[in-house]
Amino acid sequence: MIRRPVDSGDPDRLYTVTGGRSRAYEQAFDLVTLIVRESGPTPGMQSELVRILELSERPVAVVELASLLELPVGVVKILLCDLLDMGRITARHPQSSGRGRQMPPPETLKKVLVALQNL
Repeated sequence: MIRRPVDSGDPDRLYTVTGGRSRAYEQAFDLVTLIVRESGPTPGMQSELVRILELSERPVAVVELASLLELPVGVVKILLCDLLDMGRITARHPQSSGRGRQMPPPETLKKVLVALQNL
């Protein structure tokens, strides 16, 4: 089976894909938000949603999903909002990963910067 791009390039197609919506919850996703699926597709699900669930078996960024689907980022965000509302995906923001809490104190970073500049 050969998969073709989901988007045919027809603006009406995008309007249909989003159900006529033109905006997503902008604060829910940004370009680097990692998407992970929580459950697989179900029979009768919209083909674009199925494809997103297939691609998000492992963490994948929103911008990467848009590229793989060959759809505008805004359209992908709308579809992701639908999947998030259904509980089929989770969104992980890079700043909420907990790494920021393990950063060394600013004084240490300044010392490292000075040491690097002295090299």
